[in-house]
Amino acid sequence: MMETPPTTPPPRASPPPPVPALFRAALFPLQAFFRLEASSGILLALSAVAAMVWANSPWAGAYNALFDAHLEMGLDGMRAGFSFRELVNDGLMTLFFFVVGMEIKRELTSGELRTFSRALLPLIAALGGMVVPALLYIAFNHGTPSMAGWAIPMATDIAFAIGCLTLVKARVGHGLVVFLTALAIFDDIGGILVIALFYGSGLHVEWLLVSAGVLAVLLVLNRFYVRSGMVYLVAGAALWYAMHHAGIHATLSGVALGLFIPALPTRGGREVLEELAGFASQCVREVGDEQVRGAQILYIEERLEDLEPPLNRFVHLWHPYVAYGIVPLFALANSGISLEGMGWGDLLKPLPLGIIVGLFAGKQLGIFAFTWAAVKARVSDMPGGAGVGQLHGVAVVAGIGFTVALFVAGLAFLKEPELLREAKLGILVGSLLSAVVGYVLLRFVAKPVAPA
Repeated sequence: MMETPPTTPPPRASPPPPVPALFRAALFPLQAFFRLEASSGILLALSAVAAMVWANSPWAGAYNALFDAHLEMGLDGMRAGFSFRELVNDGLMTLFFFVVGMEIKRELTSGELRTFSRALLPLIAALGGMVVPALLYIAFNHGTPSMAGWAIPMATDIAFAIGCLTLVKARVGHGLVVFLTALAIFDDIGGILVIALFYGSGLHVEWLLVSAGVLAVLLVLNRFYVRSGMVYLVAGAALWYAMHHAGIHATLSGVALGLFIPALPTRGGREVLEELAGFASQCVREVGDEQVRGAQILYIEERLEDLEPPLNRFVHLWHPYVAYGIVPLFALANSGISLEGMGWGDLLKPLPLGIIVGLFAGKQLGIFAFTWAAVKARVSDMPGGAGVGQLHGVAVVAGIGFTVALFVAGLAFLKEPELLREAKLGILVGSLLSAVVGYVLLRFVAKPVAPA
């Protein structure tokens, strides 16, 4: 006769102690904020505003002292010195690019970019959104010392742009949100290639070979489906060190590492569920002690882990730290522009004007024109069945180029602080214009999305 599991219900755990009213009043709004889709973009904007206010306040000296503070790390005889800002830009931002690399791989393997036909329209739009802004910048800065910043207005900030769209959900369909996300991913790929090809410090063959060796190790780890985060951490640190000495900007090691993280489960969902169903039937027929039940639970957990690839696990682990910690810290460290001695006329200098025109006019012109031409040529349908007004509004929002634009500016004008200050001013004004005008167009001009 088949044995049945005990019918006595397990003892109930005692209810948690009540949360104090004052603590609850402070905690719940914070939890609600972080559940907002736009929360990372809002936090990024607040960090940029805080940096600007701080850098132009009576405590501006403390701002500069904090981010210019000298730090050292290493052992005796092998010590590296850097500022706090360099730690953020060259160290912590590697984790940002690591998450970007994993997001790109996930879209390419199982997301919106997994087929050529689905990726073609945002790819065409992204090309327009990179080429036209760069050409406009060059038109303003040709033959000047600021020509090195031609790639600055090419980038779209995903967090800011998607955050802006969430404020006008009724006017933007899901198809357009996916279109903008895919477009921004291609922008990231383009920006990564530009950084790798044009903003290195001179290549060193021996360290390039070391970097290639580490990449080969990562390929082996991928093929053998290694799941350990510690293994990838060690390999990523080795790749960062090798690429830094090879003359390639070391933060790109994060992208390379992200692309080598396994993105697909080792087993199919049906296979795992059938195995667990058989195991559950066996457990029902057996009666074991506490140790046996613990082993059974562990076995079930291990089988369920087979359904979650390491890439998903790492994205879920690192995304909150990057979105709510590293990127806002980067904005705080790099958006503090002192306006002392500057006037409205400074916006008309070739460098900031080229960036403003590139981001605000170049982005919308390139994205809208290239997309419209592709739709008219029957390369693809309009994303999400959107109207012309909605597409134009989204193209304007894509001109919010913040994080990667600031990053490229820091590389282009690393040893020219005055040009870097002008570039940051142009990025902030161009991004702000794109955000405000894009919001107004989508909120008050574009027609509401028809209910499904």
